[in-house]
Amino acid sequence: MNGRSLQISVLLVTSLAAQTVLGQVSALNSRIDKAAEGLEKKVVTWRRDFHQHPELGNREFQTAAKVAAHLQALGMEVKTGVGKTGVVGLLKGGKPGPVVALRADMDGLPVTERVDLPFKSEARTEYNGQQTGIMHACGHDTHVAMLMGVAEVLASVKSDLKGTVKFIFQPAEEGAPAGEEGGAYLMVKEGVLENPKVDAIFGLHINSQTEVGTIKYRPGATMAAVDQYAIKIKGKQTHGASPWSGVDPIVTASQVVMGLQTIVSRNLPLTENAAVVTVGAIHGGIRQNIIPEEVNMIGTIRSLDSDMQKTIHRRINEIATNIAESAGAKADVKIDIMYPVTYNDPKLTDQMVPTLEVVAGKNNVKITPAQTGAEDFSFYQQKVPGFFYFLGGMSKGKKVEDAAPHHTPDFQIDESCFVLGMKSLCHLAVDYMEQSGKIATASGK
Repeated sequence: MNGRSLQISVLLVTSLAAQTVLGQVSALNSRIDKAAEGLEKKVVTWRRDFHQHPELGNREFQTAAKVAAHLQALGMEVKTGVGKTGVVGLLKGGKPGPVVALRADMDGLPVTERVDLPFKSEARTEYNGQQTGIMHACGHDTHVAMLMGVAEVLASVKSDLKGTVKFIFQPAEEGAPAGEEGGAYLMVKEGVLENPKVDAIFGLHINSQTEVGTIKYRPGATMAAVDQYAIKIKGKQTHGASPWSGVDPIVTASQVVMGLQTIVSRNLPLTENAAVVTVGAIHGGIRQNIIPEEVNMIGTIRSLDSDMQKTIHRRINEIATNIAESAGAKADVKIDIMYPVTYNDPKLTDQMVPTLEVVAGKNNVKITPAQTGAEDFSFYQQKVPGFFYFLGGMSKGKKVEDAAPHHTPDFQIDESCFVLGMKSLCHLAVDYMEQSGKIATASGK
């Protein structure tokens, strides 16, 4: 055989091998899609059960038990009680490869549901000293049900998986009860990304104001870091008829409120990133003719840039302290850092967006503006590359202004989005494994 013939033979063999691999991948994808479609009714049933029986953060006992039982029935290694009530399932594929984590959050909110559904939540509790209903008003019930479906789909193709999938069912995304740790922070602290070490993590969030069939994402800073602050203004109590004989903390606090509004408008480069400083509550006084001794203020800070975050913290301290001093009062400022920025690794995002475009259709995958809401998925992203995206859950043809936002009593989700949610998570995991294998082969590993 001459050199030319040998070259042609090698090319033919290579081409046939590539076609075989592509055929195998295509066959696997078809099996995944068919399995996801076949699970739709089961996922809807799970979701309605979770919706009807919501549980608050670090108290997701029934939810966690149902999740654990399902994963165990699929033959996975299952750990319970991770990060209080979290559940972690490990699915080892039939072939070597990377470890991919998929995450769903499980907790409900202290919201009384107004939506008239057959599976409406009637659960009630006492929260911060007040009687309230409990509701899945942010869609975490849908996240749990979809990830349970994903677990069943991927378990059915276990022998063809080129790696391991770690399923993370997380409590307390909305925050742990007072005095407790919880959420992604605690799960990371307890080693959820280790043993085996996670190479990449994916997560989605349902969105009640994005149409079904649409997926939205953003490279880099996607959701804001969130901090909370408390300011105590201490003056001198006196009779309301003779304010000159005391120091009025109410007037001082009012000036502080107005001063805080200048931070975003006058101290930050808003062409680079958005930021928010909100005063959420102010309390002081007990009677109309008594100037009280102190006023307490609490609020939230949202930022998409660490330098801007530091500026906000510094200016809150300076404004509150100096305004109080100028009035003869004293300000005590406390700022607690809660969640970091939800940051989509740009390289991982670029790598995986084509997968979403294949699953949902290129025209249905869109870049979204950064959001000032927060997500504790950010704690995972601090440790490993992560990609977090948004799944449309609003009925087709519905106007955005008619769709109730998250965290409200009228929040509602169109369940027809569940199949796309399952498919997107399945394909992200499988494609990441496949691409990692190609990279390893190309680099000679």
